Amino acid sequence: MASENFVQAAIPRFDGHYDHWSMLMENFLRSKEFWPVVSIGVQEPATGTASSETQKAELDSLRLNDLKAKNYLFQAIDRSILETILGKDISKQIWDSMKKKYQGTAKAKRVKLQALCGEFETLRMQGGESVIDYFSRTLAIANKMRIHGEKLEDVTIIEKILRSMTTKFNYIVCSIEESKDIDTFSLDELQGSLLVHEQKINQ
Repeated sequence: MASENFVQAAIPRFDGHYDHWSMLMENFLRSKEFWPVVSIGVQEPATGTASSETQKAELDSLRLNDLKAKNYLFQAIDRSILETILGKDISKQIWDSMKKKYQGTAKAKRVKLQALCGEFETLRMQGGESVIDYFSRTLAIANKMRIHGEKLEDVTIIEKILRSMTTKFNYIVCSIEESKDIDTFSLDELQGSLLVHEQKINQ
């Protein structure tokens, strides 16, 4: 019983932020191996089509998986929203209905992405701001850009951080640019190097 409660609590609840919820919910459904029936659907055989016992067993298995996926989606969606999609028979229809209702138009997403790109470009480390806080601010914007469709590589984020640090980090920034291959340098490595330098400054 405790295990069942844990699974139920892990279902991502829809909170109005569709892009974030759909990413979490898709990952959740993939972890349960139900994503194929949600993304592709269950192809029912045409009326009068003869099926082998193996085909019937496979179809029954798909129908059961679809029922389970549908159950998870129902638990993730509030009653007020659920009432508008109760007529949907399969999980794919529910998923597609949510996408149409809440994803927003492509134009609205482009406008939002443009605003985020502008925010990313003008981002600068503030005087007195810690390395951890600046990384959090930068990555929060970068992740929103990715959610809105921007193919943002880690190296772009690394280059942005290096050129927008305050002057007290000039020495370590020059050292990293001269001694490291930025294309293979990770964000975690960059943060670690900057944190060590920050600790030395504070001491």
